[in-house]
Amino acid sequence: MIAHQSTGVQRRFIWSMVFTGLTLIAEVIGGLLSGSLALLSDAAHVFMDIFALGLSLLALNLSTRPADDQHSFGWHRLEVLAALINGATLLVIAIGIWVEAVQRWSHPVEIRSMEMLIIAVIGLVVNVVVAITLGGHDHHDHAHEHDHSAHEKNPIRKDLNLNSAFLHVVGDAISSVGVIIAAIIIQFTGLNWVDPLISILIGVIILASSFRVLKSALHILVEGVPEGLSVHEIHDSLTGLPEVASVHDLHVWNLCSGTVALSAHLVLNPAGEAQPDATMRNVKKLLREEYRIEHTTIQFEETPCLNGQGGCN
Repeated sequence: MIAHQSTGVQRRFIWSMVFTGLTLIAEVIGGLLSGSLALLSDAAHVFMDIFALGLSLLALNLSTRPADDQHSFGWHRLEVLAALINGATLLVIAIGIWVEAVQRWSHPVEIRSMEMLIIAVIGLVVNVVVAITLGGHDHHDHAHEHDHSAHEKNPIRKDLNLNSAFLHVVGDAISSVGVIIAAIIIQFTGLNWVDPLISILIGVIILASSFRVLKSALHILVEGVPEGLSVHEIHDSLTGLPEVASVHDLHVWNLCSGTVALSAHLVLNPAGEAQPDATMRNVKKLLREEYRIEHTTIQFEETPCLNGQGGCN
């Protein structure tokens, strides 16, 4: 099933790169012919879209490699690193567009708005098609994997790598809309300063997308608690089991954007007759059904450790 899903996503990436590549060629030619900075800015964003899609595809292929002696968790975090790089490239693009826009504002050039408009419309259509192609991944490939109650407990299970590429494309679609607006205004008013103004707004949109991706990627890399989960809530759920007296050294983190891991020390209730095997099954069932956490490391103890003693290191 995983291999099938991976192949489907790879196909989406490849088709998206083909469509985006054609858009890049059209926008570069159109930007040079029309003299539009907004269109050339959009073309720069499209180029980085291709880079982002290619990097995401490479990370997807490498992340499917099995674990080995040197990489006991496998290569899953390559997807997060790809997302981090994609977010950083978005940031660089935004800064570059602002610098060029300021220069163009000081030294305006004649803009052929009709050519600018035609190319921008073509780019928008292609971007919408690509966005739909990438955006349909979560619904079709993951909707059947979890029940409704688990989804409510932990609603965020998006592929950060795929999502970063998707944001690239959505940002470019918004940029195309901005170019279309600029072209229409210039066509009917002759106000060429609208072109660098729209470019600055495009840079703001790209910057917002970059911060969102960077924040999510860095949160995973520093092993923050996955969005939608609460350590306190999980702690209370575990101590609510009759066999468990207390919980400590509880840690929850993402191995990658779609895989959550948990480790915890559980002190068994001495008043009961808890069977370790049965208790372990109950604990894993609770974590799986309530929080969709499959990768768990549980340690049972008879007495709680204090100040790092008793094996709690």
